[in-house]
Amino acid sequence: MAEFDREIAELAARYGAPRRVDAPIRDGFFDPIHDPDRVGEVCMVVRRPNGKVLLSIKTFYPRGAYRLPTGGIHHGERILDALLRETAEETGLETRLRRFLAAIAYLPAGGSRGAKPPAPLFHTFAFLLDESGGRLEARDEAERIEEYLEVDPAQLGAVADRLEQVTSSPSVDIGGDWADWGRFRAVVHRVVREALAES
Repeated sequence: MAEFDREIAELAARYGAPRRVDAPIRDGFFDPIHDPDRVGEVCMVVRRPNGKVLLSIKTFYPRGAYRLPTGGIHHGERILDALLRETAEETGLETRLRRFLAAIAYLPAGGSRGAKPPAPLFHTFAFLLDESGGRLEARDEAERIEEYLEVDPAQLGAVADRLEQVTSSPSVDIGGDWADWGRFRAVVHRVVREALAES
């Protein structure tokens, strides 16, 4: 996470210290872990006026695999810039950034046999945003968002459970197995639920 450390410190000073989590994952799929156009991703925890948070599902996802929206951080792009860009592209909503919730580093599940810890495969940075206006719609059709869903923040653990139960099957869209993807995607939901419960 060294390439992000300075900006993480700046964001933590403004929006609160995030939960820092190292999470082991099986390296069994390509997207987004090895996508060459990104160095990590932001997770948008958009809180609607009714207090619920926004989930979405894409057209090619397994049925029922709703999740918190995420978007890639491009090479040379600041975390905050990626957050604002992706929130606009994936939700169309105007938001106010409230809290820096989590900084997750995903490590190879097998670990390292040497003294040096393994380098992370990927990073997710989660932020709480309050909806302040706009119209809910995906501005970027390439995102292939099919539908949105609202859930109480306390239900994010159940969302993680569903993602962990995604059936194993190969997918051209993610370049690997859906079950591996589901276990990877479940992590941020549990971490966000815990971070929100602390506030």
